[in-house]
Amino acid sequence: MNIFGEDKEQKLAKRLRNAESGAMQEFYTLFADYLTAVCSRYISSDDDLKDVFQDCFVNIMTHIDNFEYRGKGSLRAWATRIAVNQSLMFLRSKTQKDRTFVDTDAPDELEVEDPTISDIPPDVLHQMIRELPDGYRTVFNLYVLEDKSHKEIATLLNIKEASSASQLHRAKNILAKKITEYRTQRI
Repeated sequence: MNIFGEDKEQKLAKRLRNAESGAMQEFYTLFADYLTAVCSRYISSDDDLKDVFQDCFVNIMTHIDNFEYRGKGSLRAWATRIAVNQSLMFLRSKTQKDRTFVDTDAPDELEVEDPTISDIPPDVLHQMIRELPDGYRTVFNLYVLEDKSHKEIATLLNIKEASSASQLHRAKNILAKKITEYRTQRI
């Protein structure tokens, strides 16, 4: 809490709980772009992304009473967890249909050195990640962006730890190749 009273997020959460006029619109204005970007880390189809974001938004509004203010940024962090979980739930339901997460140990691939990415525009890098196969993209995002261990990823996705590690390895190899191709095309 700051010295001037309640934090803006804390006030907004109270307004949402009380269903005050304009609170939902304010939340949407503040967080829609960010939460859409979070969901797009996991969901590659724009149509599916819209559906997942809508479900995420409904879930946030439905469960705002469960939000516990823990200081500046806590509303954003709480909403981010919901967005990630909603995306994972979507992928799990999709997995039941097409078996996105392959839980086998594939032969080892040659190790590709992690390329530098400082010269790659963020939107280009984001698109490269979105183009990864669902399982690879999900493991990559959970490991790199959400800082989950392979054990945690294995639990979340109901796969073996070794499968998580191999999918991360393959995702990195694919991204390294895409980065090399991108640089080659720019020359």
